[in-house]
Amino acid sequence: MKNIESLIEKAAMLKSEGLVEGQIAEELNISRETVTWLLTHAEKKGAEGPKDVSVDWSTIGKSPSRLRQVSLALTDMIYESLVTNDNDVDVVVGIALSGISLASMVAEEIDADLAVYNPGKQRWTQDSGTELRGNFSSNFADVNDMECVIVDDVITSGRTLEEAVEMLNAHGAKTNAIGVLLDKKGVDEIVGVPVCSMLKVIRVN
Repeated sequence: MKNIESLIEKAAMLKSEGLVEGQIAEELNISRETVTWLLTHAEKKGAEGPKDVSVDWSTIGKSPSRLRQVSLALTDMIYESLVTNDNDVDVVVGIALSGISLASMVAEEIDADLAVYNPGKQRWTQDSGTELRGNFSSNFADVNDMECVIVDDVITSGRTLEEAVEMLNAHGAKTNAIGVLLDKKGVDEIVGVPVCSMLKVIRVN
């Protein structure tokens, strides 16, 4: 997306295709608050939008070769964190949708099973009223009582990853690391779990 107008158009198009706000946030790698602003307040002249950054990593995502190279670098960072903290991993948990391709390559590289977490935000709408909880897909590995690593593409607010760690805790699993391509929040850990990010966005204004 080159500018705010194209971002507004993309959000409106996704909404017209039937996506709910949470899914639009996932597609555009922005916060739910930013989606709400794009869909409801952007047309107001002079309306100040939320402080957010849209991330378009489609030049990586469309190429299996580039995904492989990025996944190798992410795997190296995750492995370093595990060794430093004397931790192990049985299962790599990919956050649906965008984290799955990265997680599958990381899991293959470190010889771990693959699980998929469908976060509650994918069903979120402005009218939801309450935070929706996600679930682990039964088509992938079991996470019960396992040593886990979570992989996603982007940290925006960190809520999705907090939710995933809480759900892993509820299944008796231990989360030993979180790996992401880009951290827009600029954190070193989420609920006590070390974060390995290839890139961090740090606001100075």
